[in-house]
Amino acid sequence: MLILHGDIRSGNCLKVKWMLDLLGREYRWVEVDILAGDSRTSTFLSLNPAGQVPTLVLEDGRALAQSNAILVHLAESSRWIPTDAWERAKMFEWLFWEQYSHEPYVAVARFQRAYLGWSPDRIESRLMERGHAALARMEAALAGDTWLAGGTGPTLADLALVAYTRVAHEGGFDLAAYPGVRDWIARTEAAFRIR
Repeated sequence: MLILHGDIRSGNCLKVKWMLDLLGREYRWVEVDILAGDSRTSTFLSLNPAGQVPTLVLEDGRALAQSNAILVHLAESSRWIPTDAWERAKMFEWLFWEQYSHEPYVAVARFQRAYLGWSPDRIESRLMERGHAALARMEAALAGDTWLAGGTGPTLADLALVAYTRVAHEGGFDLAAYPGVRDWIARTEAAFRIR
């Protein structure tokens, strides 16, 4: 059986859980409370030396880290990965962008405010500026397309980016300024059956 080690508060962990649920895969969830230091124990570090969640342990005992790598592994040969080479490349472009230009700002601001209890004035202004820039980039992309990678349906790019975008308000990002993003969140939640 697959074993998914994750912190239920983490969008990176939730997107893997959502994919497993959507695919109907049997798995066991192992809660790893990152605030309590669970990802820094010797047992966990033997699975994932980077000490990060999520970590998926396959049936044969191999461990795979990094949420988007796990998504690609799980969704191989599914409709969530385009067969068209250009659309697949655009999906990967968004997956890489999510971890470099979105998550480090939107998710970090959320973590600091919602989980560390920091006041808005304690959040670094650059973090908020970059988070708004990421949301604006998504808004611009969605002005011409229904889905981030283009094409006729959602891809892993949409699943990866909805995880933290849907809770961006918890980090102080008002999505009222991004109506295209708000509509896309609703479409993506419906497509991936996210509750």
